[in-house]
Amino acid sequence: MSLDDTLQPHRAALMTALEEEDGDRLGMLLRELRSADIGEIVENALGEDEEGLPVALALLDGLPLERRANVLGYLPGEEQRAVAEAMEDKALLLLLEEMGSDERTDLFKVLDEDRREALLRRMAHREREELKRLASYEEGTAGAIMTADYVAIPTGMTVSRALMRVRQTAPDAETVYQLYIIDPEGRLAGTLSLRQLMVARPGALIDELMIKDVISASVDEAQEEVARTVARYDLLALPVVDADRRLVGIVTHDDAMDVVESEATEDIHKGMSIGALEDGVSRVPLWSLYRKRVTWLVLLVFGNLFSGAGIAYFEETIAAQVALVFFLPLLIGSGGNAGAQAATLMVRGMATGDVGVKDWGKLLGRELLVAGSLGLTMALAVAPIGVIRGGEAVAMVVAVSMICIVLFGSLLGMCLPFVLDRLGWDPATASAPLVTTVIDASGVVIYFGFATAMLSGV
Repeated sequence: MSLDDTLQPHRAALMTALEEEDGDRLGMLLRELRSADIGEIVENALGEDEEGLPVALALLDGLPLERRANVLGYLPGEEQRAVAEAMEDKALLLLLEEMGSDERTDLFKVLDEDRREALLRRMAHREREELKRLASYEEGTAGAIMTADYVAIPTGMTVSRALMRVRQTAPDAETVYQLYIIDPEGRLAGTLSLRQLMVARPGALIDELMIKDVISASVDEAQEEVARTVARYDLLALPVVDADRRLVGIVTHDDAMDVVESEATEDIHKGMSIGALEDGVSRVPLWSLYRKRVTWLVLLVFGNLFSGAGIAYFEETIAAQVALVFFLPLLIGSGGNAGAQAATLMVRGMATGDVGVKDWGKLLGRELLVAGSLGLTMALAVAPIGVIRGGEAVAMVVAVSMICIVLFGSLLGMCLPFVLDRLGWDPATASAPLVTTVIDASGVVIYFGFATAMLSGV
């Protein structure tokens, strides 16, 4: 990966300290940097060449254990695995113990089976069972992104005892600003903010202060739905419960942001007919990048054959009015652009929950009005050019075709995501290349069909 320009001087200074084996200088430089920035420098070193791994390990060794675990959590999965494979079990186990439960689980999942078993055998029973439980949840669900590091307070406690409980558990918690109240069976009974707890009377019972109507997510709920809930209600963290309403973890707002970024990237890739990439575009292997892109491109090549077949069918019309060819790219390009716009708006609206299948009828009416207005405006813009290039008859054909092609492209782009959703496919597959390919072929037929009908007597 390319390194941020602001970090280049820091990286150069760190490399100099490593070359000169100046441990004091290295430690001072690392203390001046934030963990996220050190993570980016380490990731950059790992992506350069085979010499990058020793450099990355040396930088990590220059950090205190707690900060080293924090930096490791910022690395992508492949880089984490490279670092972990170069470490002995004892050193890696110390790092795992310092990491948050969600980051520990993510790192554990990228290791091979033998390494996992070796590490599990060395762990204390409680940590081992918790790690196995968190690692068992299906990818893409709330369980897979949640953390078990939260502050839970049993019902029946007074405020003073609850504050003591917060002090005891706060050092290991992801967040202490939101506290969760559980009953004797571990079920989520309510929630309470740290502010409410601090200003309450010491002898008051938390059962009287807590909010009982708690917004929560089930452990198998899709991660994008979890992120949407966090954003909708402006939550610092969302509690996750199992089928019996037992509290099993929380999803913090920063993890929800990571999900939003990941889902947005996936939709963008699908929108351009690219398969999901396991890693960033700068790190993905060339063969994998080729394989992710080639399938749709080959399919769309055959789709474009219909455009050629349409042109061949209207050869006589084209031969009689050669001026028509001048406007063909303009017309089908305009239809494709309008269709891609409509598809993008619908896919994004469905992804954010702004629109659903139930809104299809209303959206269709709106799109008819908007697309018709767009087509008419574009027709008026291109008509004078038609008069200049081919006369009034050609101008009329071009104007009418423009209206119809833009209208058809916009409606297709709007409807296709809903159709795919009904079929159980990802609406993001209604990509710009797919929409434009269909509109190209249809636009040729519409354009030359009008030309044949309107110019047959000219």
